[in-house]
Amino acid sequence: MFPPFRHDPAVLLPHILREYSLPVRGTHGLVHWARVLENGLRIAQRNGANPEVVMLFALFHDSRRVNEYWDEDHGLRGAEFARSLRGTQIHLNDSDFELLYEAARLHTDGLVDGDPTLQACWDADRLDLGRVGIEPKPQRLCTEAARELRLWAHHRAQNGHEPRDLLIQWRVTACNSGGA
Repeated sequence: MFPPFRHDPAVLLPHILREYSLPVRGTHGLVHWARVLENGLRIAQRNGANPEVVMLFALFHDSRRVNEYWDEDHGLRGAEFARSLRGTQIHLNDSDFELLYEAARLHTDGLVDGDPTLQACWDADRLDLGRVGIEPKPQRLCTEAARELRLWAHHRAQNGHEPRDLLIQWRVTACNSGGA
């Protein structure tokens, strides 16, 4: 299911988690990021989104949250953090980096119109709202692909599905990710 990425999430994660202030397995942590990636790649297959940007979005969109509940500027902080790694850990052309930056910065603004990659990123995150007891509303999703995946993704989110294969690829196990 996963295309070969230019950026290796297993290499990026130590940089991201080094200053991640919330529980690694908390509401906005690694398992959420993994489900967002799975959701996003399924959408990207259908709407032509850039899977590399979708993958990076999954890792960075909540990477600089400081609160599990309300954290108004976390998307901007995640986008700025990605910018700080550009040229060393993140190697995207200008237009792809702008998509990553805008996807992270605006992911909580409720937007539905935009580039297919932005839409895939935003929908991927919205499809995981079940983890906090919210069922995604079809009219708040950007893409037909997300509307079709809605119930499947919601069930996974509600039940705390852990994408084991993906977490293994990321070199994340119960013993090394239980607390940070």
